Amino acid sequence: MSYQALARKWRPKQFGDVVGQEHVVQALSNALDRDQVHHAFLFTGTRGVGKTTLARIFAKALNCEKGLSSTPCNECSSCNAIDDARFVDLIEVDAASRTKVDDTRELLDNVQYAPTSGRYKVYLIDEVHMLSGHSFNALLKTLEEPPPHVKFLLATTEPQKLPVTVLSRCLQFNLKALQLDQIQNRLHQILEAEGIEPEENALGILARAANGSLRDGLSLLDQALAYSGGQLEESMVRKMLGTIEDDIVEKIIRALADNDADTLMQVTVDMAERSLDYAQALDEILVQIHNLSLYQISREMLTAKQAELAWHAELASQIDATDLQLYYQIGLIGKRDLPMAPDPRTGFEMVLLRMLAFKPAADDAEPKPVKTRTAGDQTNAVISPPAQRVEPRSTKKAVAEQPVGNTVRDLKDWGQLVAHMSVNGLVKELAMNLGLSRQNENTFFFELDPSHEHLLDPSRVELITHELRRLGIPVSINVQVTKSDIETPALRIQRLNDEKHRAAEQALAEDPNVQALQEKFGATIVKESIRVRD
Repeated sequence: MSYQALARKWRPKQFGDVVGQEHVVQALSNALDRDQVHHAFLFTGTRGVGKTTLARIFAKALNCEKGLSSTPCNECSSCNAIDDARFVDLIEVDAASRTKVDDTRELLDNVQYAPTSGRYKVYLIDEVHMLSGHSFNALLKTLEEPPPHVKFLLATTEPQKLPVTVLSRCLQFNLKALQLDQIQNRLHQILEAEGIEPEENALGILARAANGSLRDGLSLLDQALAYSGGQLEESMVRKMLGTIEDDIVEKIIRALADNDADTLMQVTVDMAERSLDYAQALDEILVQIHNLSLYQISREMLTAKQAELAWHAELASQIDATDLQLYYQIGLIGKRDLPMAPDPRTGFEMVLLRMLAFKPAADDAEPKPVKTRTAGDQTNAVISPPAQRVEPRSTKKAVAEQPVGNTVRDLKDWGQLVAHMSVNGLVKELAMNLGLSRQNENTFFFELDPSHEHLLDPSRVELITHELRRLGIPVSINVQVTKSDIETPALRIQRLNDEKHRAAEQALAEDPNVQALQEKFGATIVKESIRVRD
């Protein structure tokens, strides 16, 4: 017997075998058991998550000779025929290859005829978004009012391309991308059934490479077994996929912690000699940076495999949390920019050098020395951050001309300080809506109305704190979300504008010329149209 791919051999034959789509399975099972089956279903989701598999199981449940239920027998002639893709009343159509309206009309010409051997005639249209506009129009009438013996099962990876007229006629089920552990557990079950003892680390690598698609995971497993001669070892899987080993990731992150540029460049040389994939290497680095960040919060948040890496505990205590966040952000941006680099290695090296060069801003921190090698000798060089440019204070408003004191005792008004801050956007909006309730030499205590809670973000609070320090007020900020009667800078501006507007309304109403127009022509003042000029 010829070899059958694992993805086909182990395709689920009943709802209980489907992995990770419990929400869809439950809905379909209830509909079948209660005999309340809609005439059109739409399955959406990324590739390899079970759209057509669920559709075939559903078709089998509809036509099982032992009765309509959520548990087809998988023994009768109808179930076997559907499994073998030879059931005459299950019409499978690949819309990508039959996009023309004539193809759709030809398909629908037979809808009116009763099923040949089954209970229902089932039309399974895969990648339905590929149909042309005219094809959708030809399908609409039949899709809305099909004969009682017809069911439509549609599947697509891009539901946004379907006309709303089609969407409104279907029950839509969105299939989720599978979790890493779901794919890994399923691969392990299949290998046990196949009599193969895998290395768990190898399964984890394959599951991550599958990127949420179980079918991709099974295809990669097939490839790995062929590559390694029927065994599944971590080293062979990494070599096949070009992934980076944990010890190389450790060297990179340790070199970042030590500001060791020489070691980073040596690692990239080793990677080039082994032809490792740089995009996948960045993925592995980002995963371990994420693990270190979790470790700093709580070790219990890591899985057993992640927690057993001894170097996590050491480096999590050495690297500042803000540095890890910056490494992660630089890595994400670098991964996006990697295809635009002159070559993958250059792009990868520049990502590592950015992680090394950029550090979170600190008022009184000395720049860390970066280890470099010169003429065979290791020396220390200091890369200093560029001097920050301080914008001159505005002199447009009288309040801004008042000098800001260097101590908290000199503070006159929170609005004055906000006027001096070099912030904008959402940070400025947050500062304008803070109400200063009290203060001491170390802390400003603010109240923020719940309607503006969406503005509250630790990074914005940090920027406001930084601006206060720049203005000579080294305090921390404490913000409490609560209903408050404190007049914030924003409320003050609004109050002043309202007062000006009312004054303008009164001035217009008292103007003799305006009064004359009102008396002679019956004119009225549209208050909403009044604009106050500064």
